[in-house]
Amino acid sequence: MADLTPTPARPGLHVSKPSPNAPATGCAVCHCGATATATGDSQVRALVEGYTANHGAAHGRTGR
Repeated sequence: MADLTPTPARPGLHVSKPSPNAPATGCAVCHCGATATATGDSQVRALVEGYTANHGAAHGRTGR
């Protein structure tokens, strides 16, 4: 399986929750240079919401 971890060359958001009892983990890299990681279901949920609202497609590829 390919490594799905985002990098500056391949920005994006990756979330993993291997089982219902395991805590979620997440990482995000935006093309503007912002990076973030989170561990735990509520922290990962906040990471996804923040990335969706403020990075990725939210500000396009202009870096704003």
